[in-house]
Amino acid sequence: MYQQIAEGRPEKVAVPHQVTSNVRDFWKALFSLFAGTHKIKLSHLSANSSSVCREEDKQGEKTTNRRQTRAMKTRLGCLSNKSDSYSDFTAFLPPVTEKTTRCTKLSTEKVKQWTESFDILLSHKYGLAAFRVFLQTEFSEENIEFWMACEDYKKTKSTAKLGLKAKKIYEEFIDVQAAREVNIDFQTREITRRNLQEPTPSCFDDAQGRVHSLMEKDSYPRFLRSKIYMDLLNQTQTHSQRRFS
Repeated sequence: MYQQIAEGRPEKVAVPHQVTSNVRDFWKALFSLFAGTHKIKLSHLSANSSSVCREEDKQGEKTTNRRQTRAMKTRLGCLSNKSDSYSDFTAFLPPVTEKTTRCTKLSTEKVKQWTESFDILLSHKYGLAAFRVFLQTEFSEENIEFWMACEDYKKTKSTAKLGLKAKKIYEEFIDVQAAREVNIDFQTREITRRNLQEPTPSCFDDAQGRVHSLMEKDSYPRFLRSKIYMDLLNQTQTHSQRRFS
């Protein structure tokens, strides 16, 4: 033995088999513990990521809703109690080219005339604008938009344009797959579809009459009871009193 040490050769020491087995078991246990902890952390990370994504989606939806609400309030600004433009409805009308833009004042008498009949309301541009705003709050503005499109269609002189406009109106309001489908019965829809084979200025008359009747019986009475109409009437009365006081 002394000779092996002197020659620099390490002495081989026999390690019991039990000790070797215990060391292997120790490292296996340590590795399993590390792997399990790692999986747990990954699962927590995945769960947290999903939670963050859901929260971000919710925040995005809230932001979109807030923007839509602000946009609606802006559009209804001229009808609010705090609005200075109590009678300026030009923002709700189709764009019209004019040399000068003037704020047309609306009289109390004219606003009261809107209660006499639905047609009187539609014949006045500010009455029509106020009614459009009201229908937007009820999410049924497609009815008045269709009625207005038909009125514009009947004024078309060109035969070529008549066919193009008829097709566009049908696809937008009449077709069962239309994005802004109006509420009409099947028979009226079929009559209108057949009329489009040879477009004439009167091919939408049946459908327009149905929608007009629906608005007159359903939406018009609610408009006259709405806060939009009552606020407008009160503001015109207040303006008149200030002017003559």
